[in-house]
Amino acid sequence: MNLKEQIIALSKEIGISKIGFTTADDFAYLEKSLRAAVEEGRTSGFEHKNIEERIQPKLSLASAKTIISIAVAYPRRLPQKPQKTQYKRGKITPNSWGLDYHYILQDKLERLARGIEELTANFEYKGMVDTGALVDTAVARRAGIGFIGKNGLVISKEFGSYMFLGELITNLEIEPDQPVDYDCGDCNRCVTACPTSCLIGDGTMNARRCLSFQTQDKGMMDLEFRKKIKTVIYGCDICQICCPYNKGIDSPPVVDIDPDLAEPELIPFLELSNGQFKEKFGMIAGSWRGKNILQRNAIIALANANDKSSIPKLVEIIDKKQNPIHMATAIWALSQLVKQPNEELISFIEDITSDHPDVLAEREAFLTLAKKSQV
Repeated sequence: MNLKEQIIALSKEIGISKIGFTTADDFAYLEKSLRAAVEEGRTSGFEHKNIEERIQPKLSLASAKTIISIAVAYPRRLPQKPQKTQYKRGKITPNSWGLDYHYILQDKLERLARGIEELTANFEYKGMVDTGALVDTAVARRAGIGFIGKNGLVISKEFGSYMFLGELITNLEIEPDQPVDYDCGDCNRCVTACPTSCLIGDGTMNARRCLSFQTQDKGMMDLEFRKKIKTVIYGCDICQICCPYNKGIDSPPVVDIDPDLAEPELIPFLELSNGQFKEKFGMIAGSWRGKNILQRNAIIALANANDKSSIPKLVEIIDKKQNPIHMATAIWALSQLVKQPNEELISFIEDITSDHPDVLAEREAFLTLAKKSQV
C-alpha cells in the first residue's frame, strides 16, 4: 500500500467514517462571502476572527501541502427514549448528544496523526475542529467528503449531513481527491422549511436568524423566535430533518448517549446549581454556553409545551430576583400559560420591582395582555 492507502486503512481502524485529501492551496474564493457576512451583520460572532487565516492554510502551518479532511457520522435518533416521568422534557439536538464532539474529533485526529508518524519521517501537522481557523465545510467539500448543501452543511450520500468534521493540515504530498459529483439539484426543502428564513439558498445564511444561534445567544431571546424554538433548549435541526439525503440514514452512536441528558426534564433542569450543571451536562457540546442561557431556553420551552404545572416554578424564579433574564423570560412564559390571570397574579406582577429594562418591558407586556383579557 502507498501512504494514502495506509492512512485510509488507519482511519477505518480509528473509527473515522469518511476521509478525504485535498491540497493546502488557498480558499481565496471564500474571501468575498466571508467579508460580506461580517459587513452585513450575518455572522454569529463565534467564528474565527482573522479572515486571512480562514482562507490560507499556510498561515496555520508554514510547511502545509496536503489537508486531510475527516468526517465522523453521528445518529439522528436516540438509541433509546428517556423514561416517562411527571415532567415535560426539552430537547437538545443530536450534535450535542453524548461526549462533546470536539473531544471526539480531537482524539481521532491525534490518533490519526500518531499513526501517520509511524508511517513516514519528518511529519508536521496541525489539527483543527470547528473552533480552528479553517472553514471545515470548504475543506470537506474540496476533499470529496460531500457537497455543501443549501443549508450550509456538508452532505454525503453515505451519511447525509449528520457528520462531525475536522482536518489535519500536513506537510505530506498526497494525491488529492475530487469533489463529489452530486448536489442539491432543484431541491429547496431546507430553505422553505426554515422557520426564520435564515437560509439564503446558496449555502450561506444569516447566522443571527438561525434558531441554533438563538438558543446560544446571550440576553433576552427576541419575541420573534421564542415560539419557534418549541421545546428545543439547544440547537436546531429543521434543515437536516427535511433533507432528502438524510432519509433512511441513522448512523450508530460514536459514544454512549444518555437519553435523560438528550431530552432533559425541564423543571428539574431549572433547579440545577452551577456545580450540578457542570457535573451532569458539562461534557456535552451544548454546555459551552453555560447554565444560564440553557435555563432561559428551558423557561421558554415550558411555555411552548403549555406546561401549566410549571407556574409555581416560574413564580418562584420571578420572586427570587436572582437572574433578570430568567425573571423577564418567566414573566413572558406566565403570560403564555395564564391567558386570564386572576387578581392575585396580576397584583404579583404589578409589585415586581427591578431596574432591568427587560424585566420592566415584560412586566408591562404581561399587564397589557391581562387588561385585554378582562375586557
